This record gives sequence, structure tokens and C-alpha cells, in this order.
Amino acid sequence: MKRNRILIIDDDPNISRLVATMLNRLGGYDVCIENRSYAAQAAAERFDPDLVLLDVNMPGKDGGEVASELKADPRFTNVPIVFLTSLISPSETGEGAIMNSGMPFLAKPVNPHALARTVKILIANTCAVAM
Repeated sequence: MKRNRILIIDDDPNISRLVATMLNRLGGYDVCIENRSYAAQAAAERFDPDLVLLDVNMPGKDGGEVASELKADPRFTNVPIVFLTSLISPSETGEGAIMNSGMPFLAKPVNPHALARTVKILIANTCAVAM
């Protein structure tokens, strides 16, 4: 059975390791971390993710710029992107992501249940569309 691949792009190594640990505990995912926004596109090309978890505020390129670059590449057009941000609070998102302009956002610190639920839903939807 194919394991889904999740790329974490966050300039804070502690947060990216924490999110990777949460995903590893869920099982069924291969995880790759990239802590440099300017290297995000190359990391996506190497790793070929099924889903991207992307920090909003990063030095160099912000999450919006990285998302635009990924979506402009035909290989990643259909890859879901979930933004991670401290601009919203966990109480605002609850047990899932909030949608803004059609994009899901998860609050930092990331709630493990919200992460699990969001990732499972988006990967299931992506697999259903691919069939």
C-alpha cells in the first residue's frame, strides 16, 4: 500500500519537527521537512508530495508566494496546501481547519486532532478526484 507523502515547509525547525512527529504517530505518511522558503519548490520536486503543510509567515518568500509557485507548476496544481499560522488561534479552528479564500488554515500551535482530521479529509478527497 502506498504511503501518502506530506511536505512540511516552515522556517521554525521546532514546529516542523513537532508536526512531523504528530504525523509519524498517526502512521501511514512519509514526511519531508524544508525549513527554507526559497528551497520549497525544489523540495517539492524531489519529494513529490500528496499534501503540503505550509507556514504563512517566513523570511524570504512568505507562504502565499510559495503556494502560488507550487500551484503554477502543473505537477502540483492538484496537491492540497494547508496553511499553518499563528495569525489565528486554536480556539478559532477547533477540531479542524478554517477556510479562507478556499484554502484551509490550521492555527499554531497545531492541534494534533485538527491536523489528523484535516490531513485525512484532504488526502481522501484528493484520492477520490484522482480516480
